[in-house]
Amino acid sequence: MSGSRPVGFSLLEVLRGHPCFGDLDAESLDHLAAQAARRTYDPGQAILVEGEPSTGMWVVESGHGKIYRVSAEGREHIIHLFKPGDTFNDIAALDGGPNPANVEAISEVTAWLIASQTLDELMRADVEVALAVIRALTVRVRDLVQQIEDLALYSVTVRLARFLVGQQGIPADEQPSITRATLAAHLATTPETISRALRGLEEMGAIQFDRHEILVVNIDLLGAIAEL
Repeated sequence: MSGSRPVGFSLLEVLRGHPCFGDLDAESLDHLAAQAARRTYDPGQAILVEGEPSTGMWVVESGHGKIYRVSAEGREHIIHLFKPGDTFNDIAALDGGPNPANVEAISEVTAWLIASQTLDELMRADVEVALAVIRALTVRVRDLVQQIEDLALYSVTVRLARFLVGQQGIPADEQPSITRATLAAHLATTPETISRALRGLEEMGAIQFDRHEILVVNIDLLGAIAEL
């Protein structure tokens, strides 16, 4: 589905805050935003399929989704949970390769697609943009290295505590509704192990449950458990 730009959302402002495009002049930003196409997806609908040709970089206007891969045994591992204002598929959009992972909407998602050709033309025309892209991609690589380190070196309880600490800076209306199965896929474990880790954090006094909602009641303790 496609449509016009909604009231209350500024693609220009999101692009201006993006590390790759923040230094562009107003005319270049306007041109970049004008090339974007708006798409809307229902909960559970596939946005991208791993291995298919990349169409470009996506900027999330609203909603939440997951970026994930599936093992040969059929086990899902969530690489990233995205929220409004995030971008995804940046690397494939820039290197011309296929989509490196699957992307699926968790809630209704509206996102803007900026075509790979548009990005390529922009980088060829402005060396500062190309350098900014390189710097932004190195940040992504560092994040992936940190993810690998967390999986290899820390227990599920520590990884869960780190995830919950990271959610504290996100406004409540921008936090996705995440099931234990989703948490397990994100933290490379099982829903049963997540349940035990959550009970452990509650017994330690770091969190409480309000129906199905997890409430952080002692952020300092949670940070200590997360070894941050």
